[in-house]
Amino acid sequence: MSSARPAQPIRLHTTLLSGHGHRVKLFLTMLDLPFTVIELDMKAGDNRKPAHLALNRFGEVPVIEDGEIVLSDSNAILVYLARKYADPSWLPQDPLGAAAVQRWLSLAAGKIAYGPCAARLVTAFGAPHNLETAQTIAVNLFTVLDAELSDKPFAIGATPTIADIAAHSYIAHAPEGGISLEPYPHIRAWLKRVEALPRFLPMPASKVGLLAEAE
Repeated sequence: MSSARPAQPIRLHTTLLSGHGHRVKLFLTMLDLPFTVIELDMKAGDNRKPAHLALNRFGEVPVIEDGEIVLSDSNAILVYLARKYADPSWLPQDPLGAAAVQRWLSLAAGKIAYGPCAARLVTAFGAPHNLETAQTIAVNLFTVLDAELSDKPFAIGATPTIADIAAHSYIAHAPEGGISLEPYPHIRAWLKRVEALPRFLPMPASKVGLLAEAE
């Protein structure tokens, strides 16, 4: 673990049920870094108020303030935290390792966002996405990832990286979007390994999708 510590607690602007925000909160917790959460009420439009738009012109979460540094985009924040505060194993510096992590960050911003994330946005928040399309993207993605995770414990190899942090939240909560994880034993085993890491912090579940049907 890096010996670097923030001079004051990092300020994390997010909302409780944001998987993007959870990525950052999870990594901060696992690195045992001091931070405070500024909880935004998205329904009340907190993210569109001048104070938040001054931090992120897109009106998105999460955003962190680390001293004078203001940074948005969950994957960018993970890279920043890994480089500044984490053991180098969290973000390999060799060309192949760095590229492997970047591939997963691209999946997090692409197929994971348009698949399990989008499906959950529909069922939990009524977002105007096509649920069937999002579920199809998720199933196709999970079929590939299940095979890929069959021969290694973590996303890119033997040790966890920010690739695992970026991918975990929305894959773990895919059932909330009506997508079962039962057909994917290697994904389920990977999720358990991530969740067994020191200081793991789960994201609260929403009783929607398959979780609502289970009641």
